[in-house]
Amino acid sequence: MPVIKNALLRYRVLDRCIRNEYQPYPSKEELRQACEEELFGSTTGNNICHSTIEKDIFAMRMEHDAPIIYSRKERGYYYTDSSFSMDDIPLTDADISAIKAATSILNQFKNTQLFSQFQYAIDKILDRVNLSANNHHNFNDDILHFETQPTVVGNEYLEPILNAIKQRNSIQFTYQSYQSEKSAVRRVQPYLLKEYRNRWYLIGKSEIKNKIMTFGLDRMTDFMALSTTFSLDTNFNPELFFKYSIGITTYDGEPQNIVIKANKVMAKYLLSQPLHHTQQSKELENGEHSFSYYLLPSYELKMTLLGFGDAVTILKPKSLANDISTTAKKINGLYK
Repeated sequence: MPVIKNALLRYRVLDRCIRNEYQPYPSKEELRQACEEELFGSTTGNNICHSTIEKDIFAMRMEHDAPIIYSRKERGYYYTDSSFSMDDIPLTDADISAIKAATSILNQFKNTQLFSQFQYAIDKILDRVNLSANNHHNFNDDILHFETQPTVVGNEYLEPILNAIKQRNSIQFTYQSYQSEKSAVRRVQPYLLKEYRNRWYLIGKSEIKNKIMTFGLDRMTDFMALSTTFSLDTNFNPELFFKYSIGITTYDGEPQNIVIKANKVMAKYLLSQPLHHTQQSKELENGEHSFSYYLLPSYELKMTLLGFGDAVTILKPKSLANDISTTAKKINGLYK
């Protein structure tokens, strides 16, 4: 959330505290704790400092004419005009549109138990700033369309897995791989959850195989959280685990220098939305471009390149080019 939006939310928290007749004259520390709890869910955090509260109070006075005064006798803040309220200061149309758009995105997950709690939180914010009651702010939901979030099997495990990750508890489940005909019971130390193309995946350490593995939640059954606790593998770094990978497939190999040539139209797509953060480009003749990447040649990468069709040619490495060529020939053979 931009700094300005955070400040507007803090102003309203401060306003509510100062107007609270049951706890009048809040101190600077009490105001800080209130903002900390409202925005970050805890009064003991250090996300907001006293200087931030001082700047907010100054801004409220200067920008919104808030009649805030510090009482030396009561050692706290109060309004000289008891009828003043920040609720009378509406958000701009741009603010409202941004919050409404964020709510629309959140609605894509409304059927998922884990994310339903965030819908409630957003509704609280909307009510608090009186967006729903302002009929003059018309936001047409039909002008923004997002990819729909289908209900995927296994999403019911999101919340218990997340709790197990936080509490460092091992979990157990029956797993059916797409490639295997047989299912097997797995005991896993859960490390993180990752979403990819509307599906959720668990990355964790298999206690049987003693290695980091990826599991699709849609292939889990008979899930249970165990009382056994674990210590996070010091060799696991979530930021590095997928750093050189597209999708959720990783393995123990080293990333490779991958070079492709894209025609004029595809080059524009890749320039406007890079395939990966390692992407580097070089303009060729006739508007074509070469693009280089430092990536693991994962299954998802191959499917992405195949999806580009004849708009892209793999230049390096030769092994990847041969792999794509072999797959393309098999696809072509299906239509003969």
